[in-house]
Amino acid sequence: MQNQPPVQVSSQPPAVAKSSTGLDENVAALLAYLFNWVSGLIFFLIEKDSRLVRFHAMQSILLSAAAIVVGIVLWVAWIVLAIILAMASEVLASLVSLVIGLVIFVFYIAVLIAFILCMIKAYQKQYFKLPVIGNFAEKFSQK
Repeated sequence: MQNQPPVQVSSQPPAVAKSSTGLDENVAALLAYLFNWVSGLIFFLIEKDSRLVRFHAMQSILLSAAAIVVGIVLWVAWIVLAIILAMASEVLASLVSLVIGLVIFVFYIAVLIAFILCMIKAYQKQYFKLPVIGNFAEKFSQK
């Protein structure tokens, strides 16, 4: 039986990757989601080295943009349907308005959950890609 070399135990913690911002890579990636597209844009523009930070910053920008566009479409649809249905029947208009209002509420809760999930995955240094948006973020974040 061969002798195994002794295992060396280091008293130093493992090296943490730094981004060009001076922050730890995972902290910078998390902060890219904190203020939606604003922090995403800031980190995307100032980050030069870390692919992880650039990816999460771009995904934050795209998620924010998608949420804004879909939110506006839902609000406009809500108003248009309410006006059209109010001419036909107030009861029907109230019911449809209630349903669309609940859909909008659920949509914004889903966006909030997506941001929180992305923040957690960014802190864990994972390239977590959202459906559709993640592929674009990966493509746009390449140098």
